[in-house]
Amino acid sequence: METPLHPVSLRMTFAEKAKLERDAAGMSLSSYIRWRLFAPDDPPPHSRGKHPVADHKALAQALALLGASRLSSNVNQLARAVNTGSLPVAPDTEQAIREAAQDIAEMREMLLHALDMDRSP
Repeated sequence: METPLHPVSLRMTFAEKAKLERDAAGMSLSSYIRWRLFAPDDPPPHSRGKHPVADHKALAQALALLGASRLSSNVNQLARAVNTGSLPVAPDTEQAIREAAQDIAEMREMLLHALDMDRSP
């Protein structure tokens, strides 16, 4: 059973709060303060706060690749062919599907990295 949390009030100047928010870098202030007080030697808790994109260049590359891939159209065509029973199972078709799956996996990894979600728990 999880221990209930109890609120604590803290008064500070506008400048102090602004610095705290900058230092928290997207974490909730409560999580940031608790981490700094009780576990400063541990890595900061993972958060998806106000600044979720860690690498804008990687995100732009992933989105450009996704836009150029015609992925949704191709997957829709494959699904339609499977549903109608007209998808020939030839070596080149299998290779195309494997390449598409690899492209999807690479895009996923790029997006996870860009969103700073590729860290181990």
